[in-house]
Amino acid sequence: MTRMLEIPPELLAEMTPAVRVYVESLLVRMAGMQAELDELKAQVKKLTPQNSSVPPSTVHPHARPPAKPKSKSKKKRGGQPGHPRKVRELVPVERCSEVVVLHPEHCRRCGTGLTGTDAEPLRHQVWELPPIEPVITEYQRHRLTCCGCGTTTCATLPAGVPTGQFGARLLAFTALLMGHFRQSKRRAAFFLSDLLNMPCCPASTVKMQNRVAAALEQPYEELKARLAQEPQLFMDESPTKQANQKAWLWTAVASTYAVFAIFSSRAATALPKLLGDSFQGIINCDRAKMYWRHKRLQWCWAHLKRDIQALVDHHDHQVKRLGYDLRRQVEIMFLIWHRYKSGEIPWQTFQSEMQPVRDTVNSLLLRGQFSGNKRLTGMCRELYSHRDWLWTFVEHQGVEPTNNTAERALRPAVIYRKLSFGTQSESGSRFIERMLTVSETCRLQKRSVYQWLCAAVEASLHQQPAPKLLDGP
Repeated sequence: MTRMLEIPPELLAEMTPAVRVYVESLLVRMAGMQAELDELKAQVKKLTPQNSSVPPSTVHPHARPPAKPKSKSKKKRGGQPGHPRKVRELVPVERCSEVVVLHPEHCRRCGTGLTGTDAEPLRHQVWELPPIEPVITEYQRHRLTCCGCGTTTCATLPAGVPTGQFGARLLAFTALLMGHFRQSKRRAAFFLSDLLNMPCCPASTVKMQNRVAAALEQPYEELKARLAQEPQLFMDESPTKQANQKAWLWTAVASTYAVFAIFSSRAATALPKLLGDSFQGIINCDRAKMYWRHKRLQWCWAHLKRDIQALVDHHDHQVKRLGYDLRRQVEIMFLIWHRYKSGEIPWQTFQSEMQPVRDTVNSLLLRGQFSGNKRLTGMCRELYSHRDWLWTFVEHQGVEPTNNTAERALRPAVIYRKLSFGTQSESGSRFIERMLTVSETCRLQKRSVYQWLCAAVEASLHQQPAPKLLDGP
């Protein structure tokens, strides 16, 4: 309980009895109001969900969520009695780099000499990193003079040998450090020098970056051209920078691959640059207006849930009431959707159970549109006018109600942008968009991004086509 303020003694001596009674009554009222305010703050903190209406991309990657109060456990630290034991399994002897056989020489009690072997010796294995030394191959190109005409001829490098000092695996590894593991050029150069004993500077990493970007151009353009054939794409975009100029990082995610692209604009003109002019599929997206020109959309209900939660958190009771009513229908909608996705109900049952939810949500949006409340009219008018884009997933089997697939694909790129503040050149943007494309595509296909990248760079050094990122025509 809030402690009531006291009148200082020096002021108390100067007060008349009537003033003193009046001041004391005011202090009592203030104490009661403060106690009520503290109680209301506690209720709001308890009822308001964390991150209720805030997009995930606005949260800093290193930000920690507020600690929740919890009672102190009476258990001791460490493993509890009865928990299953976890141990590192011993590898077969054949896989060991070295086997050291140890025999005791004397009895540990009386000192008598011991001979023989143990049929089942105790096996103890120690894992260690090998000394890291780069593999350096020197090519000595002799220049010889012709005895007949006097022309000098120099020996050429074998096929696949780079003209620079960086081999295929080193190029691929450095590209992964910068484009996949989000290390700066200075950090990547330090890693190569300090841990791998390969002299390197930031300028060298730029040369390697450009070499890898050139090797990825063909498979990247092939994936980009394939987007036009997809029946459904998940799309999202995020602001970034290129040489202190504002730019936008776009992503289009299909079932087995993803394509990233950096454009200078967020306008609708960027869509045909990424998807081509012949794309006729369905786009899962948020309510950003540059997607509206496509006409076949599925608006993301995860975004809408955050917007509806913002209505619930509003101080206006009319806004709050509509927010509660909409949130209740959204919860029912997702419950039906998860029952369908788990195979509990067939497609026809899903459609029939969704119809009353669809009708109720549309009527609630119509109520908000004509409510006369400025907080509701604009949002509800937009949603009701394009209500078909809310229910595409009910009309077309296989369409998801959310854009979470694109959000997940874009999340590493958002973290990269927050850590690096964008790129510094056109070539840097091309490297990032191609590396993000390769990284996310290999993740979706459960392939090793390093192995594929090594093969692509090796093919480039041999002036051969890079391996495909996606099978099929």
